[in-house]
Amino acid sequence: MINKQNLWFLTLFSLILVLSVYYITMPNELLLAHNKTEEKTTKAKKEKTTIEQTNSLVAMRVSLEEERQEAMDVLQQQLTSEKMTAEEKNNAYEQLKYLNELQGKEETLEKKIKETYKLDSFVKIDNSNITVVAISTKHDNKMANNIMRLVQEEYKDKMYITVKFEKN
Repeated sequence: MINKQNLWFLTLFSLILVLSVYYITMPNELLLAHNKTEEKTTKAKKEKTTIEQTNSLVAMRVSLEEERQEAMDVLQQQLTSEKMTAEEKNNAYEQLKYLNELQGKEETLEKKIKETYKLDSFVKIDNSNITVVAISTKHDNKMANNIMRLVQEEYKDKMYITVKFEKN
């Protein structure tokens, strides 16, 4: 005869089992739909970009974008792979999310530099290292320090910021 305690245990165990199966099987479909949405918004942003920027900035952006896109493609393949465990899929998803956040942060910093100092720039974030390449006719230490302060304001932790000036 089954008592109340065993019945509750079986009920809760069954519920946990169903939720676990749901969790393992569901992310593939959600992530595929989410990634398609992101691709559409990324393409829309690319189409809005103007060609007023110098060739060196464009070359740096294209190079970084290709590098990141390759990494994102590998991570997306991991997410859709049936051979990967749930933990590996979660790690891949977290890395994808991190790469998207980095890209957004870089764009935000570039806009902030453009609005504050009227300079076209390229920003690359690599862990705690941030590289800023700004297009300017004058190469001023004061301007470099101001850009470094502007970038550091966005972070709580100490970042290692490099500012490089290039001529038009």
